[in-house]
Amino acid sequence: MEIKKTEKADLNKKSGLFLSIGMVASLLIILTGFEWRSFDDGSLVDQSGLSEDIEELIDIPPTEQPPPPPPKLQQPQVIEVPDEEEIEEEIEIEFDTEIEEEEIVEEIVIEDEPEAEVAEEIFTIVEDPAMPVGGYAAFYEYVSKRMKYPTQARRMGIEGKVFVQFVIDKDGSITEVQAVKGIGAGCDEEAVRVVQSHPKWSPPKQRGQPVKQRIVLPITFKLN
Repeated sequence: MEIKKTEKADLNKKSGLFLSIGMVASLLIILTGFEWRSFDDGSLVDQSGLSEDIEELIDIPPTEQPPPPPPKLQQPQVIEVPDEEEIEEEIEIEFDTEIEEEEIVEEIVIEDEPEAEVAEEIFTIVEDPAMPVGGYAAFYEYVSKRMKYPTQARRMGIEGKVFVQFVIDKDGSITEVQAVKGIGAGCDEEAVRVVQSHPKWSPPKQRGQPVKQRIVLPITFKLN
């Protein structure tokens, strides 16, 4: 025979209610745990003694030290010095101012020193430069007619320019001839020889006065 439970005795119908009550109880426990504060019963520090100590330190008056005594000033002592004895000496100076007529006074003669020779300046650029008679065209024509091509240079096929330097003196004569840049094989010596044999030039002048002038000219060697 099957026994049936009454609806009031059926717990399954009240499970929702019990669940809600449990959840509310859990929330209350959680909130209570967060809100609960604990305080330590620590011993209170008595600061009254500290304030008294601070007041005592503040109320201590500063000690005043007396200033050091001033240094003693020593009065200067006056020492009497005996008077120096004055020494008087008679100094006799004799001047022989008498000259007899028979004495002959030698005459002092100052000789002039020889004047140093002043080196004459050699100009490179002057107001009126030196010029060969007939101009430079006549000079090179003279050189080409009298120049002999060196045998060694002809055999070796040497060509080029020999730069000859010389000085035109005050009278127009040619001096100090030398090859300053050459090509060798006898060409340098031949160029110097021909320039030395050239007649006098018109003398150079500076401010209307004849001077010396240094000139450099090229002499060309070319095989036919």
